[in-house]
Amino acid sequence: MSVSPALPRRRAFLLVTAVAATGALTLTSCGSGGTSGGSGDTKFVTGTGGISTVAKSGRHAAPKLSGETVDGKQLDVADLKGKVVVLNVWGSWCAPCRAEAPYLSKVAKETRSQGVEFVGINTRDTDKGPAVAFEKQFEADYPSLYDPIGKLILRFPKGSLNPQAIPSTIVLDKDGKIAARALMALDDKKLHQMIDPLIAEK
Repeated sequence: MSVSPALPRRRAFLLVTAVAATGALTLTSCGSGGTSGGSGDTKFVTGTGGISTVAKSGRHAAPKLSGETVDGKQLDVADLKGKVVVLNVWGSWCAPCRAEAPYLSKVAKETRSQGVEFVGINTRDTDKGPAVAFEKQFEADYPSLYDPIGKLILRFPKGSLNPQAIPSTIVLDKDGKIAARALMALDDKKLHQMIDPLIAEK
């Protein structure tokens, strides 16, 4: 009995499809929350509002996040050490990202004089045009790193408060360490809930 030559090709296709699906699960689109992947030895607590925080002694250093911004400039988040940094992972195609964008712009303006810097990480926009239009529409006057295939996102250490959904918001303390995370769209109240304790830290 002969074996159809299409059978090995079909098996290979199914394997590739399964691998791609598994990879897609590592960063869900427009997710509504979850817990961090990686090691079970995590030191963070997720509150009832979906915001996870970690005590100062247990924080991981943020990975190197640098590169070209949506508007074509160069940015290195390490240069912002000494400030509280709010990192927001977003895409112009993501409805929850659009819902939270006015609040991000508002709180960025409110907290800048208190030593807070906002930085976006724009992902899965294969062309900068929609991202530029998004920033203009929502008056985002802070920079966004352009990360169309998610390379920067994958640099976050496992077992830390890493981004696992779009949108995700991660707040770095003044030492450049990961202190808080939300895996959902935020309003101004929840943003202040994440940021204000870190502004007050000595």
